[in-house]
Amino acid sequence: MTHAYCPSLVTTPGGGFVLREDDSDRLNFEALDLGEPLAKYNFVRRWRQERRYGRLASALTARERPDVVLSANMPLDAQAALLTTCRRLDIPFVFWLQDVIGIATHRLLRRRLPLAGEIVGRHYLALEARLLRRSDAVVAITDDFRPLLQEWGVESDRITVIENWAPLAELPVRPKDNAWAREAGVADRFVFLYAGTMGMKHNPELIAGLAEALRDRPDVCVLVLSQGPGADFLAAERGRRGLDGLVVRGYESFERMPDVLGAADVLTAILEPDAGAFSVPSKVLAYLCAGRPLLTAMPLENLASRIVAREGAGVVVAPDDVEGFVASGRQLLDDAPARATMGAAGRSYAERAFDIDPITDRFEVVLEAARRAHH
Repeated sequence: MTHAYCPSLVTTPGGGFVLREDDSDRLNFEALDLGEPLAKYNFVRRWRQERRYGRLASALTARERPDVVLSANMPLDAQAALLTTCRRLDIPFVFWLQDVIGIATHRLLRRRLPLAGEIVGRHYLALEARLLRRSDAVVAITDDFRPLLQEWGVESDRITVIENWAPLAELPVRPKDNAWAREAGVADRFVFLYAGTMGMKHNPELIAGLAEALRDRPDVCVLVLSQGPGADFLAAERGRRGLDGLVVRGYESFERMPDVLGAADVLTAILEPDAGAFSVPSKVLAYLCAGRPLLTAMPLENLASRIVAREGAGVVVAPDDVEGFVASGRQLLDDAPARATMGAAGRSYAERAFDIDPITDRFEVVLEAARRAHH
């Protein structure tokens, strides 16, 4: 079994792509390296790189000749190349649908390039729908995707919903005063932490607004571990507004994440209104493992929002409600019992929902069914 990944995507935190003692000796990792960082915010250069990534994935598939391919988080042009290769080699193909990329691309390009963006965006909507229809099976991370998949002509019996999870065993609850917190100089401060991607689906002004509202509290730190435009915006705003309590740093390694999350008193997540139900932020799932309360500004219909609200794991406000986000942050700052209750509720949910054995069993059923149906 080969797990392929792209190490060239430096503006997104990665996992640990190394074998562990309890891993199967049949597992190996393959880096599909572009030889340069992915130009995530340069559309033309990124398009060329994504097509090259598709060629690398196709070449690996042709060399390995797997029994089945499970593909996730892959750009649509690359996904099209890989699916074409699988069809040519008679290999079953399962589309693991993490985000509806076509909708996000259409909305983004339409805003940036009103006329050309509409045309290109519609192309990617049609491409994603075609790829999903051609797949032997589709694994969707939320039932919210099902109506759209059926509208796009994907048969119901080829759709399986398996909600995402976080690696619970690798994200134990850690004390606030830990080695990473001391190194970062935050062990003795109240920390609002944002860790993860902050790109075009996020509004960094929410974080800046929180830091500005708490500038009179030198004991409070708004700590951001991210890279890309959102992090750059916050670093600039720190100097422009004199937000001494706002600290912006790059990503930390996955191995250090338990201590990173443990250093927080409150974990924050944001998502733009346009993301709606079609993007479920994985950082929220990792946060739930940490035993800390969540402060989130996300579409209320989003699965992550519903989980946080339903489980009592934190506070959810609308993504454009800066005032509500700040007010909720102040309430959490002043209410230690509520923080403890929310943190415990989030961890309890993670322990129930993130058991990897039944999740693995469900994937095995999907992969075997796709293999049998294909042949």
